[in-house]
Amino acid sequence: MPEPAPVRVRFAPSPTGRFHIGGARTALYNYLLARQTGGSFVLRIEDTDQKRYDPTAQDEIMDSLRWLGLDWDEGPDIGGPFAPYKQSERLLIYHNLIEELIDRGSAYYCFCSPERLSQVRNEQQKQNLSPRYDGYCRSLSLQDARARAKDGESHVVRFKTPKEGKTTGIDLLRDPIIVDNINIDDYILLKSDGIPVYHMAAISDDHLMEITHVFRGSEWLPTFPLHVLIYEAFEWEQPQWIHLSVFLNPTGKGKLSKRTAMDPKSGVKSVYTLDLKELGYLHEAVNNWCALMGWSYDDHTEIFPMEDLIEKFSLDKLSSSPAAVNFSKLDHFNGIYIRELPSQELKRRILPFLQEAGYRVEDETLESIIPLIRERIHTLDEAVEMAGFFFQETIHPDPSLLIGKDMTASQSAFAAQRVYEVIEALPSMECDSLENELRNLADELNLKASQLFGILRIAVTGQSVSPPLIESMEVIGKSKVLERIQEAIALLSAQSDTK
Repeated sequence: MPEPAPVRVRFAPSPTGRFHIGGARTALYNYLLARQTGGSFVLRIEDTDQKRYDPTAQDEIMDSLRWLGLDWDEGPDIGGPFAPYKQSERLLIYHNLIEELIDRGSAYYCFCSPERLSQVRNEQQKQNLSPRYDGYCRSLSLQDARARAKDGESHVVRFKTPKEGKTTGIDLLRDPIIVDNINIDDYILLKSDGIPVYHMAAISDDHLMEITHVFRGSEWLPTFPLHVLIYEAFEWEQPQWIHLSVFLNPTGKGKLSKRTAMDPKSGVKSVYTLDLKELGYLHEAVNNWCALMGWSYDDHTEIFPMEDLIEKFSLDKLSSSPAAVNFSKLDHFNGIYIRELPSQELKRRILPFLQEAGYRVEDETLESIIPLIRERIHTLDEAVEMAGFFFQETIHPDPSLLIGKDMTASQSAFAAQRVYEVIEALPSMECDSLENELRNLADELNLKASQLFGILRIAVTGQSVSPPLIESMEVIGKSKVLERIQEAIALLSAQSDTK
């Protein structure tokens, strides 16, 4: 089987808001195809929407891609053979191409005022017609139109859509999309402020940057025929088009939206990539999760490290069917990847979460607790709740939780005092001998081991759920364990005295 030809793909986000998982998936698919074929992954910033432009968004886009490990070969920060890679720096290129379209008879100047356009739309709506431009300026002579534009009369440039025949768009995930040209509007290509719209800028850049495959959202399907017509007007070869499936809410009903993401009842923790990082998800898990929302390798394989994704990804296994965003699945993936991380790497990734929580973390202590918590956390931030007690000088357990099951406060205080005495007499906190002594003590006190260990767990960790108790006590150290048991005895005795 011949090797696939190297592709040129681009991820071309608009810096108008926060970077979300839809963009992450699009970028990932581009990256996988580029790396699989030895091709090029291009980052292009489409910043022509000046009204919605967010100056912080480009940094978030690039930070998100870096965190995901999706490094690009050409882009605004590193340049490349087709620079510049920001559309706001390519305006002269677009203007020249628009003039070429006008010369070819495929575009025209339009001088209609907003008031006239509003009146036309109102009349169309009264007649139950789809709102569209009525072609009032299509027949203006080019000489007169250019003179009016040169004199400074406000205008836009529109695409002169053929009014006969059909346009066919070929999308790799769908049947051919065939539209009667009479139903395609004369879309604006250049706004009155001299800024091109997406339809002009993106299509031009894709051709000039020699893009071979275009991954984008299915929201562009309604204007797909226009993009095909622009390619045909220039007599350019089209790329392979792939319009990706939409994301649904976790329930599978309704398109995922930012509004849904802010509703705690929706099951969506966040749709924003850097939020997922702060919530303790691994980039490996997020990539795996995103890859499977629109693509599958077979009907049973779920875990795909990046090297496997690069090897196994294929266009023919992409799906156009909507994909429900399942955060339980992300939690599942994240737990698996956490357990597979080497201890030193897991320690490195957990450390910032503990520090952010205000803990002073000793490297040796953190290294000791990694084996204790690895199997018990699904996200990195859970390490704070699970293991924070290791780094606290003192803890303040709920006194009522210190009372053992089916025991009184007095009985529990006595049991805790005996535990104190046993531990104080031990030469070390070595796990096997410590557990044996405590189990023997439980027998001596006629208690179940679970009763005694339950009191001790709350006393030492302050938590009813914790890493393995005996191993945790060994890490905490004898003197601090004794201090915590002593405080527990005092709290239990106080409860005894009030009854």
